[in-house]
Order: sequence, then C-alpha cells, then structure tokens
Amino acid sequence: MSTNTASRRTELGAFLRSRRERRTPEDVGLPPGLRRRTPGLRREEVAMLAGVGVTWYTWLEQGRPINASVQVLDAVARTLGLDPAERTHLYRLAQVSWEIEAQAATTLPVEIQEILDGLVPNPTAVYNARYDVLAWNTAYHKVFPGLVEQPLNERNVIWATFMSPDECNPFLDREFEEPRMVAELQASFARHVGEPEWESFVQRLASCSPRFARLWARREVGSGNRHIKRIVHNQLGRMDFAGTRLGLSVPETRMVVYTPADDETRERMAELMAMPTTHWCCERCRRKSRWSHPTSPLGVATDRTGDPATAVPAAHCG
Repeated sequence: MSTNTASRRTELGAFLRSRRERRTPEDVGLPPGLRRRTPGLRREEVAMLAGVGVTWYTWLEQGRPINASVQVLDAVARTLGLDPAERTHLYRLAQVSWEIEAQAATTLPVEIQEILDGLVPNPTAVYNARYDVLAWNTAYHKVFPGLVEQPLNERNVIWATFMSPDECNPFLDREFEEPRMVAELQASFARHVGEPEWESFVQRLASCSPRFARLWARREVGSGNRHIKRIVHNQLGRMDFAGTRLGLSVPETRMVVYTPADDETRERMAELMAMPTTHWCCERCRRKSRWSHPTSPLGVATDRTGDPATAVPAAHCG
C-alpha cells in the first residue's frame, strides 16, 4: 500500500470517528442509554443502522485496507447524517469515483432563489443531472404548474414528459425533445452506474413507458445544447423559448433560463404573468401525475400535498 493510500485511509478513519462522535443516539431514534464512555454513537450502533458488519466498520475506522462500495458508503453517510460536502469528502478519501448530486432545493445556496426571482418574467429553473427540478421562479410555475406542484421527490421533467397523457404533454415537437433528454440522461447515468436511486429511476420508467425504453436501449449520449423549445400552454397556446444554461457551484446542477424567442411569445408571457396561476390542464392529467417516483421517501405514489395516494402500490406507473 502506497504512502498516499495509507494517509488517505488514516484520514478516512479520523473523519468517520469525528462524525460518529457528534451523532447522538437521539439523532437516529435510539434511546440515550447509560454509561457511555465516549460521546456520540458506538461503532456497533453505526454498523447496525448502516446494515454492515461491526468488524468491517471497525476496520474502516482503523484505516485497514478494505474495499467499500458506493452503496455501503452511502448507507454509512446517511447514518452519520453527512451533508453533501461531507459525503463528497468521504468518497474522495475512500477513493470511490462518485460525486454527490444535489438532491433537494435545500442544498442550494440561498442566493439562488433571489437570482431566479430576479429573472422574472423569463421562466427559469434549477435542475440536477437526473432532471429533478430543484428550484424555480413564478414565471416557470405559470408555464409548468403541474410539474412544480408535485412533492419534492417527484418533480422530475423526464418522468413527467414520458408519463403525461399525449394530449397534455407541453412539447410541440416531442419527437425531438424526448431523444435529446434521454441522450443527456444517458451521459449523466454513466457517472452513477450502480447507484440504487439512478438504477431504480431508469428501470421503473422503462417498465412504465415503452417509448422511454426504446430510446434508452439506443444508448445514444449527448450534452445539452442551445435550441428553441416549443411548447403548447393549456390556456395561451404555442410559446417558443430559447434555453440558456448556466453552471452552478453545486455539483451536477444547472440553471436554465427560458427567454422568449419571438414577440408573440413575449406578449403571451406578459399576459400569463397577469393571470392567476393555473394548475392542472385536465382531470386525467392530474390523476396521471400521481407517479410512484423511485426516490419517494414513502415508497408509494403521493399526491400534490406529499401525502400517500390511496392504495397505489410502488410499482404503479400512474
């Protein structure tokens, strides 16, 4: 084992110990107990909660030369309550090639929302690599109300695109938009092969949408490029937008600003901003939106409020 690797393992053990010592039994739902000689959780408690062996976790903290998979490290990270920056540090110390993706809007810098609000009336949103919508402004909400009103873990553009009824899909040139999005998802997926949330997302969408399954099987990859996005709003009709991508400091996130591509769209956006926010284009679309997104913390389909939908199994496609 090289000196550099040994140093990494030593630092990894010290980092894990420091985070274990700051985690209390109450934090993870355990009784406080008596006669704790050291602060925080015991090694056996971390191992139990993460679903790993006590000996394996002890060796990991001791810096011994053992291998750790992404899935196991992720379980340890969740148990220790690591934030995105700490998770990234953990994986780097363990020499696992994987970058943490922002999973929720709460991980974004607070000033991002101010920037989004300042770009009104241009619809603007922040996406992660899997096309989850992390943040947006009021103009984006008015253009895509059914999407942003989903619970936090269900606001996904690709899922909404392939699972919405044909008559409710906002894309005018769907045959162009869908292959482009799938090719970009394919490129992002390469960085997350083997991760349960990504694998489940692709597998479940492929099982629910034959159209997605066919495009995914082509294994085409691509990157986002500037183009005119043509949509049909349920009240105002066709609107054309030029999408401009802006990189953010949070790994694997991007801000996309949709600027009206012509005067007609600009006028329609002004009219839309003066209207009350619309919601679902039809009852069928509202029912269809009850997805069972693979990252749902409940493992069941949820409605717009985040409460479980009635008797909808996790494998249900909507």
